Amino acid sequence: MAMSRFLIGGVASALLLTGGLFVWKGYSQIAEEEVLPAPPPALPAIPVAGAGAPKRGPAPPALPAAKAESREERRFNRYDRDRNERISRIEMMATRTAAFRKLDKNGDNLLTFEEWAAATSDRFAKADADKSGDLTRAEFATTAPKPAAKPKCSC
Repeated sequence: MAMSRFLIGGVASALLLTGGLFVWKGYSQIAEEEVLPAPPPALPAIPVAGAGAPKRGPAPPALPAAKAESREERRFNRYDRDRNERISRIEMMATRTAAFRKLDKNGDNLLTFEEWAAATSDRFAKADADKSGDLTRAEFATTAPKPAAKPKCSC
């Protein structure tokens, strides 16, 4: 009984090896028979100007000069998301995530509503000189951070 199982296992292994060999040979013949695509057609020759042709054409029209934005204008445009030339309270507060650490007075990495509302509303109210609820360009310019004081000497 054990001998017949051994014999059947050997025959099955030989058949599997033979079948695998035929499959492998079949795939390699298919790969050899595949036809490579034809090379692309040659490009037409570039036309050459005649002997009496002008050397250059007219100069291209001048481009309009781009208006250089000032630093304040770029800063205003970052806040003015809807491009209506006015910054709403929502637009002003949406970009203030970088100031989170300054607003977090107790340093617990949690910003309470009181911490946030006090600092942001006070700053907006101070800048809104005409009390319209929106900041004009001139009002927004007053919210610019003060430049760092430079040392008097470089020693």
